Parts: sequence; structure tokens; C-alpha cells
Amino acid sequence: MPVEGIWDLSVSTPVGTIEAVVELRREDGALTGVAQGAGEEVLLGDVALDGDRLTWRQAVTKPLRLNLAFAVTVTGDSMTGTSRAGRLPASRVTGRRRTAPQATEPRP
Repeated sequence: MPVEGIWDLSVSTPVGTIEAVVELRREDGALTGVAQGAGEEVLLGDVALDGDRLTWRQAVTKPLRLNLAFAVTVTGDSMTGTSRAGRLPASRVTGRRRTAPQATEPRP
């Protein structure tokens, strides 16, 4: 199942909902990615896809310095799962893949 593309994520944390954008791409056969949110851009590490289960790690510094581990299930253009920061409770993650704008035929 292809997971490449740009995903709009919403992470429900104890301090509020955090919006992020994750871009996943395949380079030399391996999944890589970058996440943007809270005014910073970070590389994704250990990106792995096993069937419909996608996992990755990322380190953030805003709003707190945390090492996050994501585990989501991808179904078509949506994903749901969790993000964990060490011993803190898991945060709910939902995401939607952005679709490319459709070309429209010119009207006669």
C-alpha cells in the first residue's frame, strides 16, 4: 500500500491538539520523511511500513523537547493511531492525505 504523499495530522495531547504536516517519500526503496509543526521542521527516523501499519520516530523541541514514537494504521487516504513520548500516556493521532488538485477541462 503506498503511503507516500503529504499528510495533515492532528495529535490530541494532554496540553491540546497539535497540527502537523508530514511528507512521506520513497528514496532508493526506503521510506523517508519530514514533519512540520509548531514552527519547526524535523526529519523522521526509523520509518517502516508493515502491511497497513506505519511507524516512525521523531524528536521535537516545541512545545517541549520530546522524542516521539508514532504507530498508525493507514487506510486509503486516512490514518489513525497513537504517538508516545516516553512514559507519558499515548496521544491519539488522526491524519488525512492531501489529494492533488484535479485538472479541469476548459469549457467551450
